[in-house]
Amino acid sequence: MILNKANIVALFVAIKTTFNKAFDAAPAQWDQVATLVPSTTRQNDYTWLGRFPRLRKWIGDKVVRALAQHNYTLVNDSYEATVEVDRDDLDDDQIGIYAPQAQDAGFSAKQWPDELVFDVLNRAFTEKCYDGQPFISAKHPNGKDEDGKPVTVSNLGTAPLSAASLAEAKASYGAARTALRSMKDVEGRPLNVRPTLLVVPPALEDTANALMTAERLDDGKANIYKGTVKVMVVPWLTSDTAWFLMDTTRAIKPLIFQQRKKPVFVHSRI
Repeated sequence: MILNKANIVALFVAIKTTFNKAFDAAPAQWDQVATLVPSTTRQNDYTWLGRFPRLRKWIGDKVVRALAQHNYTLVNDSYEATVEVDRDDLDDDQIGIYAPQAQDAGFSAKQWPDELVFDVLNRAFTEKCYDGQPFISAKHPNGKDEDGKPVTVSNLGTAPLSAASLAEAKASYGAARTALRSMKDVEGRPLNVRPTLLVVPPALEDTANALMTAERLDDGKANIYKGTVKVMVVPWLTSDTAWFLMDTTRAIKPLIFQQRKKPVFVHSRI
């Protein structure tokens, strides 16, 4: 190949086209559990995650209530992946060997948000969220009681997911479902949480599918949980025992994906 500007541009266009096709075809799951928040600065402030006040009958003056302030900030990081094209390969017209690399780069770029989002679940029991507690914790602050004492709420369960018997299913999946549906805000108003998605690692795929599809459980009793939620199997999850029940119907999903720039394919000449 003659190394002139026109040929190099044509090569870049060909590889970029391969990258884009692979990107478009690659699967992604993150947007089912996370809300996309565009970012235009180095970091985003999430004090708005504090509770909004409930509607009340308007009698007399308005009652203005400040949103909770948690000083929760997420800083943007930069990411890149590079495919090097050797000059000798260009001279020898061996550019076809780079097509698989461009395809894999496109697949990786599409999967990149999945990796980031589901790694948050891997660290959900230790990394703190906006209220100062780990994202999954038995001690999330939830206002005060009538005596002024702090009230906490839990989104942490300890029972392993099971389809072995109705009793075990109730103690694990059933208990989590009831706990979510019973959650209230700081004023005692039901949050109307409706579990819709059961997120599991590959090790729990069969158990989760059995809970959602079997007419009867292993003990022969009727499966009262059949079809109650959708199952999502996530290979990025590192624990073989941790599972997550989520309501993904709200405007703000359980997780947030903060994006300043989308992955783009660029070239540089060295």
